[in-house]
Amino acid sequence: MEFNKIKIFLTDCDGVLTDGGMYYFENGNEAKKFNTRDGMAFKILKNKNIKIGIITGESTNIVKNRAKKLKMDILFTGVENKEKILDEICDTYKVSYEEVAYVGDDINDIGILEKVKMSFCPRDAHREVKQRVQYIMNTNGGQGVIREIVDTFLGDKVE
Repeated sequence: MEFNKIKIFLTDCDGVLTDGGMYYFENGNEAKKFNTRDGMAFKILKNKNIKIGIITGESTNIVKNRAKKLKMDILFTGVENKEKILDEICDTYKVSYEEVAYVGDDINDIGILEKVKMSFCPRDAHREVKQRVQYIMNTNGGQGVIREIVDTFLGDKVE
């Protein structure tokens, strides 16, 4: 698989960019922990002129704020059918599945993982996902999975 043909790099959020934990406080607020190394990985992807994005079933301001900070090109929240969103993204950006990479961790990601050119999951992904992706990373969700992918396929230099 040639990563240099990828034009769009997409990921799920919970279980990939986070450890899947959801932290609730007495006042009703929610928190998630993200890994800063993934932030640098997205910067490297953008510097390679690869569009970056999140497709998630969650619909929270936390995800929207993280996407804004990372300068995501694409953000879809509250998604029930990720394959349909993939089709919309491909139409909008005039790319084929062959030019898209996706990182997912759970069964709601399987449809999109099976369509894209390059598919990845964290080490602690659901077993059904692990059976269907091309690359199972050594890193658990929330521990820098995107950074591991970028370092493995693009190196670790910011241009």
